[in-house]
Amino acid sequence: MTTIIAFLLILTAPEPARMDRVVVSDDGRGFVLKPSGRAFTPWGLNYGNAGRLIEDYWDAEWPTIVDDFREMKGQGANVVRVHLQFGKFMDLADRPNPKALDRLGKLLELAEATGLYLDITGLGCYRKADVPPWYDGLSEADRWSAQANFWAAIAKRCASSPAVFCYDLMNEPFAGGGDKKPGDWYSGKTFGEYDFLQWVALEMRGRTREEIARQWIKRLSAAIREHDRQHLITVGLMPWVPKWGYLSGFIPETTAPELDFISVHIYPEKGKVDEAISGLKRFAVGKPVIIEETFPLSCSLAEIEAFLDQSRPIACGWMGHYDGQTAEQYEELRRKGTLTLSQAIYKDWLELFRKQAPK
Repeated sequence: MTTIIAFLLILTAPEPARMDRVVVSDDGRGFVLKPSGRAFTPWGLNYGNAGRLIEDYWDAEWPTIVDDFREMKGQGANVVRVHLQFGKFMDLADRPNPKALDRLGKLLELAEATGLYLDITGLGCYRKADVPPWYDGLSEADRWSAQANFWAAIAKRCASSPAVFCYDLMNEPFAGGGDKKPGDWYSGKTFGEYDFLQWVALEMRGRTREEIARQWIKRLSAAIREHDRQHLITVGLMPWVPKWGYLSGFIPETTAPELDFISVHIYPEKGKVDEAISGLKRFAVGKPVIIEETFPLSCSLAEIEAFLDQSRPIACGWMGHYDGQTAEQYEELRRKGTLTLSQAIYKDWLELFRKQAPK
């Protein structure tokens, strides 16, 4: 019944005022809304529902997404990060799936109706079963062309919507580090059932990994700019930690000139908040910095709060996680005695997220 009521409210609500577009501020340190000129602080959530990918249920359970967007807004979010799978949007290397693009258009309308901006992260290949076999068999040049076609189709559909905060070219890409086997595009390390890392090249061919990263960004950005010259472009970068160094090859100093702002994913470890802050500082290279993913995954609630507080002089936007339930719904489970450990972490996080939301 709650979902039905939420859906009816969206349908019967008066048409909202058109959203301002998000742009980088003149001083290059943050964001403002255009044309109003008001400052904008991205405060967002990576969207999922019960651990599912959005394409798993946005056909059969659209009211669930409507409900979730209203709830995320109620939790204090102004940005929602959605992850789009390559295999769901491309039937062939040069043939986008029109049904998926129509569904994306519907998501844009929902975002505008709820006043939420979208961080559209693309080229997802998180679940092996969803990746077309032909895609992994492509050469580097053909794979980049297919990826450019993906982004051209997305940008063409999204260009006119003010609800787009940014295009994130790929979640945690890797470039270089030595030649790899043909077709070996993924890390092979899963979190749950998902592999969140991808290589953008399997052969060095005399290039440095930094050169590969910049060439790849330029190719995909050009595809977007053919259809959308306004919305911001970024890449979701792996963190810097002493034991890893810059394994990804996407070095902030060399990638920043190709991007509108820097996005980094940082999950502080227990007892290492200072190390997380030190790593964050390495991404402050003259462009706005957003912590696109963070969460008390490996630290206490007090430590994630300390990390957020200490990051404020460096970052100008923050994004956590949402999995289909609000803090109030988790609290109800707690009162019933059925709250799981993972749900308790989400509950604490969402309460902190709402408490820390920019005024």
